[in-house]
Amino acid sequence: MSEEKENQVDSTSPKVGLAGWLSLAFLVIMFSGVFAQADNFLRAFDFGNLTGTFGKVAGNADFHGKGGTGAREGMMYGLTLLPTVMLAVGLIDVVEAKGGLRAAEKLFRPILRPLLGIPGLAGIAFIASFTSSDVAAVMTKELVDNKQMTDAERSHFLAYQYAGSAVIMNLINTQAPLLPIVLFAVGPLLLVIVLLKIMGANIMRLYTAYESRKVHKEVA
Repeated sequence: MSEEKENQVDSTSPKVGLAGWLSLAFLVIMFSGVFAQADNFLRAFDFGNLTGTFGKVAGNADFHGKGGTGAREGMMYGLTLLPTVMLAVGLIDVVEAKGGLRAAEKLFRPILRPLLGIPGLAGIAFIASFTSSDVAAVMTKELVDNKQMTDAERSHFLAYQYAGSAVIMNLINTQAPLLPIVLFAVGPLLLVIVLLKIMGANIMRLYTAYESRKVHKEVA
């Protein structure tokens, strides 16, 4: 979606009410991982905790075994993604009905358009990408399918998402054994990774802009 089209949509769309802003805040909290390590009832407001450990034995070993390769393991891994994707899609549909996506468009457009060259509607997927690359991928696909994001914008966003994917979840959980021997705190590490992700997205922006100009010259 171009910036001009975004402005047209914004001028004709209904105003965002309190329910829209509250539902957006709820979804941002859910996907941000803020309460992932909470030791009280606040854990219920974390998306990762709600999806649980389906497909794991004692929260550790995968139920499809170890050492296997090929199509069987791929199918079983895909099965473990179903609860996560189903819950995410359900939450997004509820928030959309409350006007949360319109709120996301208004809130994130001034940030994401200059930063990554993507529409504000991608704001929820942007937040989700910090903790789950799978959920962010599903949201991005829906935006493209609904003609709310162009192919070029999708390329920019994917360049951002899959360099250091699910950066918070992987940095804190998957790489936890390495953190004690790293010379820097988690904060600076996270900042460097995010800056490099943004740099990668903007390199892709330059490439797609170059390709677009080249195509226009060939047509002319």
